[in-house]
Formats: sequence, structure tokens, C-alpha cells
Amino acid sequence: MFFQQVYEKSLAHFSYVIGCQMTGEAIVIDPKRDIDTYLEIAKAENLSIQYIAETHIHADYLSGSQELAHVTGAQLLLSDEGGADWQYDFPHIGLKDGDSFKVGNLVFDILHTPGHTPESISFLLTDTMASPEPVMIFTGDFVFVGDVGRPDLLEEAAGMIGTKEVGAKQLFESIEKFKALPDFVQVFPAHGAGSACGKALGAVPSSTVGYEKMRNWALQYGENEAGFTEFLLKDQPEAPFYFGNMKKLNKTKRSLLAGVPKLNQLTALEFEKVKDFRLKLIDTRSKQAFSEKHFPGSINIENSKSFNTWMGWMVNYEEQILLIANENEVEDLVRKLMRIGMDNIYGFITPEELFSSDLETSSISIIDRVQMEAYLKDSSVQILDVRSKKEFEAGQIPGATSIFVGHLKNKWTELDPNKKTILYCQSGTRSAIASSFLAAKGFNIENYSGGYQDWSCQNVNKN
Repeated sequence: MFFQQVYEKSLAHFSYVIGCQMTGEAIVIDPKRDIDTYLEIAKAENLSIQYIAETHIHADYLSGSQELAHVTGAQLLLSDEGGADWQYDFPHIGLKDGDSFKVGNLVFDILHTPGHTPESISFLLTDTMASPEPVMIFTGDFVFVGDVGRPDLLEEAAGMIGTKEVGAKQLFESIEKFKALPDFVQVFPAHGAGSACGKALGAVPSSTVGYEKMRNWALQYGENEAGFTEFLLKDQPEAPFYFGNMKKLNKTKRSLLAGVPKLNQLTALEFEKVKDFRLKLIDTRSKQAFSEKHFPGSINIENSKSFNTWMGWMVNYEEQILLIANENEVEDLVRKLMRIGMDNIYGFITPEELFSSDLETSSISIIDRVQMEAYLKDSSVQILDVRSKKEFEAGQIPGATSIFVGHLKNKWTELDPNKKTILYCQSGTRSAIASSFLAAKGFNIENYSGGYQDWSCQNVNKN
């Protein structure tokens, strides 16, 4: 048997290529949208991708299943569980609890494991040439290493009110199926630490059923369903707005990208001609470089492993994007955007080209703790904490208002535009995004980039 786990850190996402080396057949489970990764693996291992499977309709990224099927001609194996509202509406082979299929000498048995989503299924793999016993289970967002999939995403991201309690009950029942599996079965989830699909995902890429029985908090409640549900629904991370859009796009036939698009590179003269055409300018440089000099109206979202997540929070899919980026980073940025379906990109301009022109530039003042303390007594300023609600409730700078950075797109009008606005987060990254967003709206901004981390450390030292 051939097995390869593919990790994409920008999504904290795991996908899998499994093949029968005797027959040369392979299956890809939960593929990302830039499918060249799987094509290269198959070619290198002399495998033919004959099947593509998904554990559920994903919310945090745009699946590459349709692209991969288009390029390879492979059959799509998708869940037909969950009821009428949770059916894929493009051609596929439907899978239900108790079904099985073969990839050469490999047998995959289907377990319906709802809770995170109603249609969620897991794939239990038996390598018949090695043993009659199952050896692996691919759990998707059902069971993670150290955690389980949150059931509130449908409510938080897709607005489906009242579904989280139903999902919690289903998840509690699905866990019993999982606990009945042999302890030696290896567990391979669809996400790891950093994903918003749970609140306590481990950084280890795989586990076993036996280890999860011992260490996973969700498997320790016995028959106490009420206690399980209370803890499960408490303190889940904010769900990015784009998750709801991913749910819709992943269940329907849509436009395909069989390759990574090549962007048009603009000159300063070309930029001058289009800069007022309602383009969304995304400056991907560091927060330090942006604060020193940037083009007015641009939003600063650094090219980091969280780039696509913050783009999903801050940018509407209808907006046409123009990237300010180094040429050697453009392909990486495009891949990150295509993974969440942000394909409406006009082009890019390099910082060197943009700032070599005589166009007007702006800056954002960075302040330290001493200046922050001085503002506490100033009624003409408003202090904005852009961390999560949970972080804010655990401790904040006196007098601060709380609006999570990802909610600013819809809540910025709650702020007073006539007051100077002082922003902070934990250590500067989120406040840099928020500062650029509010500056683009015309606010007078200063950024306490040391954030609450600096503030709380100084208080400890004083004591």
C-alpha cells in the first residue's frame, strides 16, 4: 500500500493519497484546490488517480475534488447522508453508512459520523493483503487529534440557527461508533492545530483510536451528554464569514481552475489609470513596512500562513483584488486565494514599482506603552481592542471597546469617526490589519503594536 499525507499549512489542512501498488490505482481524500500536488505524487509513484472522496462538505476551504475529477477522469465518491439539504448537486457516486468500495486490494468501509455536519462520513481502511483487520480511519472534521469538530459552524458562519444543539447530540452519538473501533486503528483527520474547525486541535498529524480514548477531552464524558455539550459549545473560535460561502460552493457545480492562474503585473503608469476603479488594494508587505509608508486606501494583510483566513474575513468575494506584492511571492499568494475561491484578482504591482512613482503615500503612527497610558485619561480618543471576545473577557486595557478585527467589516460604523482611534490586539498582527482597514475608512489611527502582551507584561514587572 502507498500512503502519503499532504499538509497545507495555510489551511492547517490534511489531505491524503492512498494507492494499491499491485494494481496502480489510487484515491485522493479531501483534496485542496491546487491539485498539481496530487498529480505530481501520482506520477512519481506510477499511480493512476481513479477515485476522489470527501469526508463532508467543507467550510474552511474550496475543495479541489471537481478540478481533480475534471483533469483525471476519476470517480467522485461523496456522502449521500444528512438529508435533502446536504446533498451534492453534481454527478457523483453516493455513499451511505455501511457501504464499502475498493481501490485495488484496499477496502474502504463507510461510517456515517454526523455532528460537525449532518452529512459527515469517515472512511475505515483495510489493507486486505496485509491483514483482515482495519488499519486506518480518515475522520475528516469528526475526530481530530485531541479534539472533535465543532457543531456550531453552520449557525455561526451559515446562519442556520438552532443547528448547533442538534449537531452536538449527533456528535455525542457518533463518538460511540469511534470508541467501538480497535485501539490500534490509526486516525488521520482533515485538520490540525490552527484550524477554526475546532478549539483544541493538536499539532501532531495523526493518532490512534486508543490514544484518543485516553487523551481526547471529548471521549471522557461517558454518558454525560449534557456536560459534553456544554463544554463543546463553549469558547469556540470566531468562524470566518467566508465559511458560509465555501459551504455553498463545495456542494454545487462551479467554475473550475485546473491550474494556478498567472497574474498580470502592472506598471506604475497602469496602476495610476486603474487605481480609482474600485479595486480592493491588498498590501502583502510586513506590518512594519506598511505603517511607515503605504498607498492610501490599501489594506495590510501580510503574506503569512494566515493570509487566506484574513482575506476571507476582510474582503468580499464580489470585490476585485489588486495585490501589492513582491514578484517572487505572487504564486504563493494566488494559491492561498484560490484555496478559498477568491479568483477575482485583477493583477499585482510590486512595492518597488508602486513607491518609485510620485503618487501620494500615507503612514500609521506606532505608539508604545507610555503613550498608551497617556491616552487613558484623554476623552477625545477611543481605544479599540480587536482581539476575540474570549481574549477581551480575560483581560483588557481600561476603557477599551471590543470589536473583533474580523467583524470590523460590518461593525466599523459603531465607532466615532471624529475621535482619534487607538488600536491594539495581543501582539500587533491583528491590530495592523484593523488599523489599515479603519485608516482606509478615513479614521485617524494610531496602533499600539506591542498590544496586550506588552501591556500585561509591564504590569507584571511593576508588581
